[in-house]
Amino acid sequence: MVDFVGRRHEMATLERELQKVTAGVGGERPGRCVMLRGRRRVGKSRLVERFAERSGAPFLFYAATGASPADDLARLARDAQVSTLPSAGLVAAARPQSWDDAFDVLAAALPTDRAGVLVIDEVPYLMDPDGAFEGMLQRAWDRVLETKPVLLILIGSDLSMMEALNSYGRPFHQRGREMVLGPLNPAEVGQMLGLGPAEAFDAALVTGGLPLICAEWPHGAGLWDFLGEALSDPVSALLVSAERSLAAEFPPQAQARAVLAAVGSGERTFTNIARAAGGIGATPLQRSLELLMEKRIVAGELPVSLRPSKDRRYRVTDPYLRLWLHLLGPSMDEIERGRGDLTLARIRENWTSWRGRAVEPLIREALARMLPDGQLPAARVVGGYWTRTNDVEIDVVGADRAPVAKELLFVGSIKWLEQAPFDRRDLAALLRHRAALTDQPLPVVAVSRSGVDCQGLDAVYGPGDLLAAWPL
Repeated sequence: MVDFVGRRHEMATLERELQKVTAGVGGERPGRCVMLRGRRRVGKSRLVERFAERSGAPFLFYAATGASPADDLARLARDAQVSTLPSAGLVAAARPQSWDDAFDVLAAALPTDRAGVLVIDEVPYLMDPDGAFEGMLQRAWDRVLETKPVLLILIGSDLSMMEALNSYGRPFHQRGREMVLGPLNPAEVGQMLGLGPAEAFDAALVTGGLPLICAEWPHGAGLWDFLGEALSDPVSALLVSAERSLAAEFPPQAQARAVLAAVGSGERTFTNIARAAGGIGATPLQRSLELLMEKRIVAGELPVSLRPSKDRRYRVTDPYLRLWLHLLGPSMDEIERGRGDLTLARIRENWTSWRGRAVEPLIREALARMLPDGQLPAARVVGGYWTRTNDVEIDVVGADRAPVAKELLFVGSIKWLEQAPFDRRDLAALLRHRAALTDQPLPVVAVSRSGVDCQGLDAVYGPGDLLAAWPL
């Protein structure tokens, strides 16, 4: 199934947790809990559904809706009716009026002689500001659920709220194992779509590694064929996934949406974001950026160097969302009029500059994963360096820590073009910028999509080298 390309590790983790529950049947506290978080549409719910179906254990899968508490509890009763728990009828018959009551009846419905699985999806919808739900969950776990042979799986897309659920001082602290499900990485995207290394990186950028979008990419098809087909369908996953995720994250009039749109359009500095967001004031802009960073939608990064800097740059963390904000979302009117060809032409015009910036975080992640490799040492941090005026900008800086390093390990330049290899002019520019960063003769690295046409480099990496950073 395409849903689970690259999900073997996560599936194995859930299977091990269930085996521990099975081994504890008859014991005092055999129950175990897993808290699974990840951005919307990465396949969390489908992964857990498939795991539960494969396990052979009786299970109940409940998904909160974000409606009223009464509606969510009524949904629990309905989901219980279609579950495989042997005594699930108790939940439907009881019609609990509070989560305290619901957890009691769920515990009564769980088997005692074999392991069962209880899944609560979209947990952040149930979490209220005063922590009442978390308190009820903690009491139910400590009092009854943990005494049952149950694997409780809590799923959520709001990363900050799911992290808070297990944080120090919160009622459910240290009662479950945390798991993170990320998007498909470039190697997994390439394997799923039948693409070569360079094309796999392009597909990873456009789809964001979201399985739902990847599933609409014809096997072996090129980037422009896929885009042409997706842009001809206003309800394709490529076009609707971002809007649905944003609608779930923010109210329609949220100021953070305007700030996110400004960052997504390519603005990176505080001043330029404020201008692009309609002249927003410094204090509300700071609050919006903090909210976006808390939700892991935006990253605020500082240059890596031996000296402190306040020149923070902002970027949208998901490359697919960045593409949607910059080129797809603003074009929805013409796409809905059947003129996706105009949008496709605009993407072609902007593709080289957009991709050149968007691919940098993926390349830095690949280098951090693959080092040391005989050419370069291991680096705890692989970031970048820039000055306020951008007269010096280094794509890759390896260091022992960030943003203020004790030791710099290497510098590098990224040239991600189809027809132009990394050449002596690129090397000369890298050496000039290295001299502005440090007087140390740090190793110099070229990362190039189209190879290298010069001497004097300490390490060279192409798409195939980078893709190997994510073993399948």
